[in-house]
Amino acid sequence: MGIVLAALLIVVLFGLGGFALHALWIIAVVMFLAWVIGFAFRSGESARWYRW
Repeated sequence: MGIVLAALLIVVLFGLGGFALHALWIIAVVMFLAWVIGFAFRSGESARWYRW
């Protein structure tokens, strides 16, 4: 019984980890797209895409 519960716990942890990693990838892609759009639509001669 203990082995079955341990296996179930491992499956649940991997499932939650996979969901968290998937969510982080979606957030990373959205942030990258926002950066690219901001870079593309920045106007003006003195406008820079970096802050320093």
